[in-house]
Amino acid sequence: MSGPVVAGVDGSSSALAAVMWAADECARRDAPLRLVHAFSLPAGGRLTATDEERGAACLHEAATAARAAGPDVEVTTEPVGGGATSLLIEESQHARLLVLGAHGLGNVRGMLVGSTAAALASHGKCPLVIVRGLAATGGAIVVGHDGSAASEAALAFAFEAASLRAARLTVLLCRPGFTVESAYRTARFAAARDEADDDACEVLTKWQSRYPGVRVERALPRDRPVRALMRYGTEAQLLVVGSHGRGGFDGMLLGSTSQALVSHAPCPLVIVTSADRQAGLIR
Repeated sequence: MSGPVVAGVDGSSSALAAVMWAADECARRDAPLRLVHAFSLPAGGRLTATDEERGAACLHEAATAARAAGPDVEVTTEPVGGGATSLLIEESQHARLLVLGAHGLGNVRGMLVGSTAAALASHGKCPLVIVRGLAATGGAIVVGHDGSAASEAALAFAFEAASLRAARLTVLLCRPGFTVESAYRTARFAAARDEADDDACEVLTKWQSRYPGVRVERALPRDRPVRALMRYGTEAQLLVVGSHGRGGFDGMLLGSTSQALVSHAPCPLVIVTSADRQAGLIR
């Protein structure tokens, strides 16, 4: 996928951390970095000199941080009027990745809470990266897979990310209807594990053939998916999930479960949207 990596900036320390993560990713992918700052026009429809100065200072600080993190990365900046959510959805149409901090200030306070997070996950046209927590040095790339189209898009992203980082890939498998509360949990777990392995074998073989250098580990945790992802995430470089799934991952990025991942993931989180499949991420 061509195009720049786009990072939203707002002057917060969280956004600067996201910018530095994005610059490092650009160096890894040999991609340009575009920094955008959204501001709301006042009632009169005209910006004051103070508004312009604040936006320019915010972008300058972010660009300085980006060049320090990725000295060879091409960095451009642009202030854009309008709401942050609509701006970012528009930017996603031409971006490889959309990168945001986990907390914001000013016009983007609460940007990743509730309906806005769902809007970006549902309507964005490229993977959404939420930079929070710490990426474990030498840790695995962890991806959730349940056999859905969106989770295969997540799997495609995860294989590429693992290849770029020379990291191992941990695939968390989930079967529809499987719960650890089952009265026959031991037998059901064994059956679910075998069925999940059978279903995953073909798709994993396809991606493994494209990325033969990636070492793959499969796991069917005896836990709910969001708890398993956060547990595995404590020792991961990156968590990767699809925007919509089925079974155990059903509605993962809608409502309380999505907010749990967005708000509490222990490392950077990637949400691969369904639109990525339509745009040709999976070929």
